[in-house]
Amino acid sequence: MTGIHLQAEDLVQIGNTQIIDTFAEAFGMVYTRLIVTAFDEHWLSAATNELCGYGSSVIACDAEVGVERTLPVDQSPDGRPGAAILAFGFSADALGKAIAKRVGQCVMTCASTAVFDGLPTAEKRLPLGKTLRYFGDGFQKSKMIGETRYWRIPVMDGEFFCVESLGIEKGVAGGNIIFQAIDQPTALTAARQAIEALASVPDVIAPFPGGVARSGSKVGSKYKGLMASTSDQNCPTLRGRVDSLVVAGANCVLEIVLDGTSEEAVASGMKAAMNAAAIDGVLAIGAGNYGGKLGKFHFHLKELV
Repeated sequence: MTGIHLQAEDLVQIGNTQIIDTFAEAFGMVYTRLIVTAFDEHWLSAATNELCGYGSSVIACDAEVGVERTLPVDQSPDGRPGAAILAFGFSADALGKAIAKRVGQCVMTCASTAVFDGLPTAEKRLPLGKTLRYFGDGFQKSKMIGETRYWRIPVMDGEFFCVESLGIEKGVAGGNIIFQAIDQPTALTAARQAIEALASVPDVIAPFPGGVARSGSKVGSKYKGLMASTSDQNCPTLRGRVDSLVVAGANCVLEIVLDGTSEEAVASGMKAAMNAAAIDGVLAIGAGNYGGKLGKFHFHLKELV
C-alpha cells in the first residue's frame, strides 16, 4: 500500500490540512497539582526538569508528569518564581508513592526550592511533607499557616519548606492528535507550534519529550509479555507491509498526547494543538483509539474543528 487516499466528500480541513474522521480515546485517571517555587528561574527550571523526568507514559513510568504553567511572582505562594506541575496516575496510592519519591529526590535536593499544594480545596489527599519530614531525622518542625500544615526540613542551604499533603482529583489522560507531514522538518515545526499553543491552555499537560511522542504505540505485541509496541499503521517506512493509516505523500508522523483535569480541558487542548499544527506541509491530522473499547472519553476531531 502507498498510503490511504481520502475522498473529497469525507474531507474536513483546516487550511490545506485534512482532518481525518476519527476520534481520540482517553481514560480516567487521578491527578494532583503541586506548586514548586525557587530562588530564581534557573533553580526553578532545574527542579521542574528533574521532577518531570521519566514521566511520559504510565506504560512504563510511575506517573505522567508535566509543567502546566509558570507562575509570575505576584501569583506565587511565596512571592518567588513558581510553576504548577500536574501529575497523573491510575490510583491515588500509586500516584502518592510516585510524587513523594519524585519530590524527595528531585525537588528537596534542588537548592532553594519549596513545595505548595495546588489543589487546596480537594477532600482527598496525598501525603507529601508528612512522608518527607523523616529526612529531617528528628530536627524537622511543623508550621501551620491558616488551616494548612507545612514541614520545615533542615537542609544544608537552610530549610526545605514543604506542604504536608496534596489534593487529588479525577482527571482525563490520553487525549491525542496524530499529524502527518511531508517531511521531518515540517513535522517538527508543526509540533513546536502546537506545543507553544498549548502553553496558553490551562489545566493540561503534554508529558512526552518536548510535548511530542514519535514512538506512538498500540496495545500488545507479537512478543510475549510486552504490553505495548510500535504503532506500525502510523509508521511511514512500513507502508506496503501493513494496513497503513499514513496518507499518500506523508513521510513523517508525530503524536501529541494530552492529560487534563477534565474532559473539557483535554478537548480545548486538542483543539488548540490541532489548529496550530495545521500548517503547510502537514497533510492530515488524525487521532489514536482502540475502537472505543478501552477508554470512556471519546474526542471526535470533526466536532473539535
